[in-house]
Amino acid sequence: MAKGVVAELFGSMVFNEERMKERLSPMAYGAWKKCITDGNSLDLPTANEIAEAMKQWALEKGATHYTHWFQPMTGVTAEKHDSFIAPTEGGRIIMEFSGKELVKGEPDASSFPSGGLRATFEARGYTAWDPTSFAFVKNGSLYIPTVFCSYGGQALDKKTPLLRSMDEVSRQSIRILRLFGDDETRRVTAQVGPEQEYFLIDKELYAKRRDLKLTGRTLFGNKPPKGQELEDHYFGQIKPRVAAFMSDLDAELWRVGVLSKTKHNEVAPSQHEMAPVYSDANAACDQNQLTMELMKTVADRHGFVCLLHEKPYAGVNGSGKHDNWSLSTDTGKNLFKPGSTPRQNAQFLLFLAAFVKGVDEYQEALRVTVASAGNDHRLGAQEAPPAIISIFLGDELEAVVESIIKGTPVKAGGKRSLTIGVDVLPAIPQDNTDRNRTSPMAFTGNKFEFRMLGSSQSISGPNIALNTIMAQELKEFADKLEKSKNFQSDLQKLLKKVFTDHQRIIFNGNGYDESWVKEAEKRGLANLVSTADALTHYASPKNVKLYTENNIYTEEELLARANIHMETYNATIEIEARTMIDMIDHEILPAASAYATELCERAASKSEAGIKSGYETKLAAELADLTDRLAGSNEKLKKDMDKIPADPAKAMAYIHRTILKDMAQARTLADQLEAGIDEEYWPFPTYAELLFSE
Repeated sequence: MAKGVVAELFGSMVFNEERMKERLSPMAYGAWKKCITDGNSLDLPTANEIAEAMKQWALEKGATHYTHWFQPMTGVTAEKHDSFIAPTEGGRIIMEFSGKELVKGEPDASSFPSGGLRATFEARGYTAWDPTSFAFVKNGSLYIPTVFCSYGGQALDKKTPLLRSMDEVSRQSIRILRLFGDDETRRVTAQVGPEQEYFLIDKELYAKRRDLKLTGRTLFGNKPPKGQELEDHYFGQIKPRVAAFMSDLDAELWRVGVLSKTKHNEVAPSQHEMAPVYSDANAACDQNQLTMELMKTVADRHGFVCLLHEKPYAGVNGSGKHDNWSLSTDTGKNLFKPGSTPRQNAQFLLFLAAFVKGVDEYQEALRVTVASAGNDHRLGAQEAPPAIISIFLGDELEAVVESIIKGTPVKAGGKRSLTIGVDVLPAIPQDNTDRNRTSPMAFTGNKFEFRMLGSSQSISGPNIALNTIMAQELKEFADKLEKSKNFQSDLQKLLKKVFTDHQRIIFNGNGYDESWVKEAEKRGLANLVSTADALTHYASPKNVKLYTENNIYTEEELLARANIHMETYNATIEIEARTMIDMIDHEILPAASAYATELCERAASKSEAGIKSGYETKLAAELADLTDRLAGSNEKLKKDMDKIPADPAKAMAYIHRTILKDMAQARTLADQLEAGIDEEYWPFPTYAELLFSE
């Protein structure tokens, strides 16, 4: 695709700032800008003018409907489409769209998760336009990004608390910047770049796997002769069919303003990655939801199904979503970029100290944001960090931290000494860290890469947590330093105390090594291995205090989210268990029985002919034993499913303790059966077929 074509294509279906400037009066455009920069509300005449301009532009792009596009607590987006048409005299119509319709909608909220925030009969919910996120046209509809709240005003979505957290981290960051003499910055924005991993599978093979269709992952599958052992897929040549999909996906993403930048093969067969250019956290969240949706629709056009489950196949790498997070000023400065002057470096070290302290103090709050049934299969495996939260700084930056703690000079790159102070601190080398893929939270030169996110999840939760934790620590720092009589001396003392008290969270070693688990325990770090372990901390008193005091969630909103996550975990495993039971009863056991019968018939024929039938007889006996054991295991799973408690918290503990164990046992037996049964009898595609179907 030629450079000029890409430039013309990019953002062509987005009602962005350029189009607003072209189509709005200077007064209306200025009012919208004030709304963005200062948080001012829009009056109805201005909203009407924006709505009319937006409608006319959308009609020119072929739109016939509009929808308030929001992010309920399902983890996916929601939309209800209304046409622009309105009746007029003589049985004719006009195309109508008002400021009131732009700014506010009223979808039925009764069937969305609320975690107890409203009763079932309280169906009313409201959507409200988010003017900081641009509208776009897709599939004949104008999509208007909105927040979603209940009739009583409680946040029922993922966007509202994200916007709150972005405002709070901006407020507290500016307090710190003022202490360093920065009087220009008016807003600090969390910047995010989410790398998205995914699998592609041939659509016809997908249709033959009930587990993939119902759960998004394979519940059965014997190890294939070849997997990822040769490491020949990673960054390898992209196959023509996949390349066509990727090219089409890029075009679709560029049309709606998503800065799709990087595409490549990942480690596992049929696994790939797409990475965008950084944008503000709100836009990044919207665009990542849109990316996941478009991956699926574009894949369908190319005869693929896009799998976003964290572990669709056992024994090969799963899929994550690396959340690259930093803070930038509206004057274009990255606050996590070590500067070229002593004062800039002192400022960087203070922001670094806030991050280190926050991650250490709120490990559990971060861990729960990536807790899900799917991610449990991935975390701690050989493609993802462990469940223990730690920070990787790299050798040189860790040496700087050590020197602050000890009050001694440090060798930087082996070439010069750094004397840690405020006005005398030399430049800290940039891009001086290796890429530690075993670290949950790695500093990579000017940002932190949160590597624990699951491929299918919304990035809003982790970024809400990062923003809030950072805001909390900066607020504490500002409260102290604003009262200081000797800023430089008190800053040095603060840095030394913070890095000393929270050094335990810094770990540059191999997170996969078993010795790290023991070391982390000695350090007092949390090791919440499973979602069932993690979710018990979701609404702990410490986390409730963190989020309520920073006005991110009310206590009721936080408790509601804890309940929703538990219910989602329970429902996910229950669906998987019921699917497993169904496949065993109606596909695997009949196939095993049929093949065993065939073996017995062959053995009988040989015997009648006076030929020994040792192979058939032995294999039939082995399959009969495995079949009986699998049937018994399946019956146990059925009985244990009937015992799941009604209480969500008790159900979660029981499912984790009992149901998952039953499922693992049943899978082991089924996979052993697969290894012994003729492929003509096996009822669904094997791993060898699925992983190499591109």
